[in-house]
Amino acid sequence: MDFIPNIQIFCCHYTSQQAVARGREGLLQDGMPAGVTINRLSCGGRLQVTTLLKAFEDGADGVIACACPPDKCHNVDGSKKAAKRAAAARKALEELGVEPERLAMHNLERGFHPEFVEAAQAMHNRIMGLGLSPFKGEDK
Repeated sequence: MDFIPNIQIFCCHYTSQQAVARGREGLLQDGMPAGVTINRLSCGGRLQVTTLLKAFEDGADGVIACACPPDKCHNVDGSKKAAKRAAAARKALEELGVEPERLAMHNLERGFHPEFVEAAQAMHNRIMGLGLSPFKGEDK
């Protein structure tokens, strides 16, 4: 299949701050797949199930929720909230007959780490195997 997966990453300010500082070109040089968009939140705990599902409705083939490690969350329990909401969104996808592996949750340290790009690469590879999102109709 020849397409560029649309991957939306929703991450807290702290886990994305260095990645965003690298800029689009810097991230591409580091191996970030071309179809990735970073959506920053003040905290992973602000992430809502509806936001994750709406990303698919708006054309995402894959979605990543990214927050601080639970024991290092700047806002105490934001990472735990994000993980619970990502799990609920995965369950909703499954109930809709959509592969829940299209949504991944990652807890990453603050700052820029290769794991940020690796998470995007892993989702890109997964989506290349799964193909277009079932939410995409023939006209999208």
